Amino acid sequence: MVEVFAVASGKGGTGKTTSTLALGMALADEYDVTVIDADTGMANLLFHAGLDDAEPTLHDLLIEGTDVPVQQAVYERFGMSVVPCGTSLAGFQAADPGRLRNVVADLAADTDVLLLDSPAALDSKSAVLPVVLADRVVVVLQPTIPSLSDGLKVQEYARSYGTGTAGVLFNKVREGDDLDRVADRTEKYFDGPVLAGVPDSDAARAARRAGEPLLAHAPDDDAAAAFREAAAALTVRDGESGDVADRFRSAVVPESP
Repeated sequence: MVEVFAVASGKGGTGKTTSTLALGMALADEYDVTVIDADTGMANLLFHAGLDDAEPTLHDLLIEGTDVPVQQAVYERFGMSVVPCGTSLAGFQAADPGRLRNVVADLAADTDVLLLDSPAALDSKSAVLPVVLADRVVVVLQPTIPSLSDGLKVQEYARSYGTGTAGVLFNKVREGDDLDRVADRTEKYFDGPVLAGVPDSDAARAARRAGEPLLAHAPDDDAAAAFREAAAALTVRDGESGDVADRFRSAVVPESP
């Protein structure tokens, strides 16, 4: 079985990478999970996972003419398989985003859940491709009406390529935020449910500085508990890895929206 989720937001600063790793660790209690940093232009998952010195990375897999096997860029961390992306401008410029199709297809053969940490803005081929390749998208938002608008743009684009919505995850919820009111509107406009409301957390920031996912750094924090709640609400569908791999390899690389 395998299902691919793109974790997306439509805007930076929502805590998308923290959310991706937290969901991955929580799901890894039940499934084989592979996390890919598909934000090839503004990658930072490697810092969150203590892989800032990793070689090779996804960039090496996306550069035409390189002969790096996919498995050499896969690192076992925190109960998950993690594929970090490099941070160099040269690597980003040399990378061919279309090659992500084959990378994901190869990884789909040996995992249950693939999480694609997607770019924040849908403004280029490399940014939209994770959403196009995924079965469903998890939309990470802050509990505000403008953030809902950003998330709806992600859903609209996902729909246009046949990608469903697995759910909405509210992150960085602060005291005074009217989460109930925003969640009510969310249920009206989004195809998937509200997975959880994750409180703003000093522990999440400390985890980032320590180079660890939140669930490894502070497993008893309220935010960690909320991420586990979100993962429990995320039903993983049973897909055939061979079918998924074939779909990825034949996927059309979209132009910029």
